[in-house]
Amino acid sequence: MTTASLSAVPVPVSVSGEADGVVVLTLNRPPANALSDSLIRELTTALEDLASGPDAPAVVLTGAGERFFCAGGDVKEAIGYDAGSMVDRMTSFHALLCALEKFHRPLVCAVNGWCVGGGIEMALFADAVYASSEARFVFPEVDHGMLPAVKGIARVRGIVGDRGARRLLLSGKPVDAFEAKALGIVDEVVEPGELLEVAAADARAAAAKPPAVFAALKLALHQEVAGWPGEEQLRVTAADARTIFLDPAARAAREAWHD
Repeated sequence: MTTASLSAVPVPVSVSGEADGVVVLTLNRPPANALSDSLIRELTTALEDLASGPDAPAVVLTGAGERFFCAGGDVKEAIGYDAGSMVDRMTSFHALLCALEKFHRPLVCAVNGWCVGGGIEMALFADAVYASSEARFVFPEVDHGMLPAVKGIARVRGIVGDRGARRLLLSGKPVDAFEAKALGIVDEVVEPGELLEVAAADARAAAAKPPAVFAALKLALHQEVAGWPGEEQLRVTAADARTIFLDPAARAAREAWHD
């Protein structure tokens, strides 16, 4: 491969800065932004690197182009796998979902086109999902001899309920952006030309909130605290209260509210 052809190979995940502490992560694997092994690893690493910094930014996750946000797992790549390779792929994808879940700063998804299988799983771990009016959502695994991740299935069921999850996962039929909104997958449907601007504005507004409070609320929302003993619930409540009370940004927010 020549130097010129190497330079023409797209970066699977591009990172670009926005104003006021917002970073845009773009799935950039033409033609459909399918989740190859390398894209999964690079996106996981990008999220973990962004989360590790002292001033971790808010993130908008989107796809390159207009037709696809993400085509889900790369079936063409998987055809050549043996069972062990598929286990490795799903292990990596599980790690990606964990990185999305653990990201403590605002995470907004801008679905710009078809959102397929693993793409939906990723989107449902965002704090907010905005979709182009031309977006479509589908779980085709039941027809493609594949399975979503168990963590992703649990998230789908938690968001859309048991009946909605059965409809999506067992039928393999697509729904449009407005039906996805009715199901709870999407928060707001916007025109294609406004999608990234609206998503970035939401992320920017969320980034302005006290980071420690935002992170504590995200963690609590992901934990299954309802089944915890009362003593454990009180322990976590007290620990969180101490952390937030001592946090400078939270203190400034309290003082501004008082004024």
